[in-house]
Amino acid sequence: MRFIAVRDLRLKPGQVWERLDQEGEMIVTSNGRPIALLTRVNEEDFESTVAAVRRARALMAMESMQRASLAAGKDKMSDTEIEAEIKAARRSRRR
Repeated sequence: MRFIAVRDLRLKPGQVWERLDQEGEMIVTSNGRPIALLTRVNEEDFESTVAAVRRARALMAMESMQRASLAAGKDKMSDTEIEAEIKAARRSRRR
């Protein structure tokens, strides 16, 4: 996957779009750090592409929560403890 600087996107947009057509995806960097993903779409598939990206982000968030839960030892909670946590969370939302 090709990396491009924000500066190139600003100064040479035509070249960036040509590369995007060739590559399909590119990572935009700022000060050498990745900040965005450019991905090619067209009128026929942009909605499904956006939906796929959103699903992938949701999956990544869920995996992150699962890892945090394991690290905190939450995988050893009993059903009763889980139900108590759920009730406490619901009570706090009502306030």
